[in-house]
Amino acid sequence: MILPSTRLILFAAVILPPFAALAAVWPPAATIAAALACALVLVALVDAFRAPGVLRNLSVATPEFVRLQKHRPGTFELKITRGSRLPRQVRLGCPLPEGIESSEEERLIVLPAEALLATVTWPCTPRERGLYRLESVVLEVGSPLGLWSWRETRILSLEMRVYPDLLAERQRVAALFLRRGMLGAHAQRSAGQGREFEKLRDYLPGDSLADVHWKASAKRRHLVTKVHQIERTHQVYVVIDASRLSAREVPNGAEGEGVPKTTTILERYVTAALILGAAAERQGDQFGLVTFSDRVLTFLRARHGAAHFDACREHLYTLQPQAVTPDFEELCAFLRTRINKRALVIFLTALDDPFLAESFVTSAEVISRQHLILVNMMRPPGAQPVFTSSEGVQRPDDLYRELGGHLQWEQLRELERVLRRRGIRFALLDPIMVAAELVKQHAEVRQRELV
Repeated sequence: MILPSTRLILFAAVILPPFAALAAVWPPAATIAAALACALVLVALVDAFRAPGVLRNLSVATPEFVRLQKHRPGTFELKITRGSRLPRQVRLGCPLPEGIESSEEERLIVLPAEALLATVTWPCTPRERGLYRLESVVLEVGSPLGLWSWRETRILSLEMRVYPDLLAERQRVAALFLRRGMLGAHAQRSAGQGREFEKLRDYLPGDSLADVHWKASAKRRHLVTKVHQIERTHQVYVVIDASRLSAREVPNGAEGEGVPKTTTILERYVTAALILGAAAERQGDQFGLVTFSDRVLTFLRARHGAAHFDACREHLYTLQPQAVTPDFEELCAFLRTRINKRALVIFLTALDDPFLAESFVTSAEVISRQHLILVNMMRPPGAQPVFTSSEGVQRPDDLYRELGGHLQWEQLRELERVLRRRGIRFALLDPIMVAAELVKQHAEVRQRELV
């Protein structure tokens, strides 16, 4: 695209109107005015013809991807390469995808005279987690004589990976990330005899008959005892529900300019899962990840290490709610076949729908005998015993609201009792403190050696 510059408009305003006015009172000036107009038009046409060549040797490149954090200011780089000393100035426009904001829409860049490569750092602030693409930039340079401005759109392929912001959650569980205050950094008493087999030895007086290995005893024709050791490394799996239930809004808890007051349940799940993964790594446990909706979306077997944590983060940052109903039966059947060793399995889902709660209770029985199951869901707004709300009852509508919240609370209490009879723990969590509660649950399981 070519546009007239301010210089061309100024020349036209200075040359044409005065000579046209002079020709009206002095006819011989008309010939001079026509000649100047033709000369200006000719020069402008020649300059317009040469304008595209200024950008012909100019290229823009970006890295393959850039990592950003939600609600945190970040930057990405644009590398401008030119094949000659021209142009000296370039106006650069960067149309960012929706969900990523910037304080600059365009910028005038003065290229160094002695270098053919210039690096431009562009500021941006992501507002939503996910994968975005910067597909183009717009370049504008002046023509050789400065009478025109030539614009071109250059195609790019920059992946902008926006990860959840873990800083606020880390502050809530700060003791986990402090070297001296880290949970599990000090010696703790281990309860129980352990579950991991170590070796066989001859029976000694006082050994429990439950520890006798009867097959080995029959072969050796004397009693043989199994020796167990305390398991220091446990497997922790977080199972995240990405169905329609996870698209509901809950308080955000984060503070800052431009940060919304509410967010989705899934957003809180993703952040809490990554915080728990970091906590398990600090404790020496192996962390695994499962995401599901009406089918299993992701399964990462429990491991440890920075590379595994990065893999979990890569699978979670693009996870979005899906408008489907969760299939707990398929999920539990999948977990039964894939997780062989006894593990701590933490479900992050919603069971306030009676039909889904019944489906979960029936399906979870196939894995509750082998694994320790913890079910966590966000506390629904208003779900509490009657007349315990801080708002009080002022109008008849408030009374109905209190009764509705009490019925919902009683329904969840009944679900808790049903799950407890099957060896499954159930907890209602504050949306703001989800990550801290999960870390606390994990620390309690380790301390009591429940896995």
